[in-house]
Amino acid sequence: MRLVCFPHAGGNARLFHGWASRLPADVELLAVRYPGRQERMNEPCVETMDELAGPISEALALHRDLPLVLFGHSMGAAVAYEVAVRLEGPASDGPGPALLLLSGRTAPHVTRPTALHRAADDVLVAGVTRLGTLGGDAYAVPELRELLLPVLRADYRLIETYDRKRPPVLRAPMVAYLGDRDPGVTRPGVEAWSELTDGDFAVRSFAGDHFYLAPREAELTADIARRLERLPVPRPA
Repeated sequence: MRLVCFPHAGGNARLFHGWASRLPADVELLAVRYPGRQERMNEPCVETMDELAGPISEALALHRDLPLVLFGHSMGAAVAYEVAVRLEGPASDGPGPALLLLSGRTAPHVTRPTALHRAADDVLVAGVTRLGTLGGDAYAVPELRELLLPVLRADYRLIETYDRKRPPVLRAPMVAYLGDRDPGVTRPGVEAWSELTDGDFAVRSFAGDHFYLAPREAELTADIARRLERLPVPRPA
């Protein structure tokens, strides 16, 4: 089985580096590196969902020798959903994802519009910081702030201009995760993902804010591992 992880706005693949040792040995972990950060720092950031989800889905379409499970947090949940839409679409010649794990994100058809990407730097940083400690610590360091702000703004432009009034219903089952003290995501908001799947649906909350998944890594990965074990897909003997 192959678990593909999508980070949040302003985030990167390092968020998932500790997961491999916590998951079953037969689960291959992949963390998506968005343009404009880490080894892709010299590439321009993308600012539309099509520019991001399109190439990722094309790349994953070549790696369906194992069942795919997609996990996305915050903006990454929307990206994971859009990748799944493409992998299940009529132009796809292979199986869609076996499971979607969508964390810290309201379903797209009930998301309220925001425009932080147009705000002044301090307002944008304050908007991220209110979500939780993981979101704002780096922006207190002037050198890091200068490096990270363009990436953050581009990501916010992408997710705030993403518009799915009538999102497609997928065949893949879904699990929605959230922190019980997330200031920007409510349980009804994540429960609305249930309207976008013909498969099974579940919600699981953890103690914490928007970035609950860092301090609750052990609990979250244990929950994911249990769900992967229950998937009705071929697994190595």
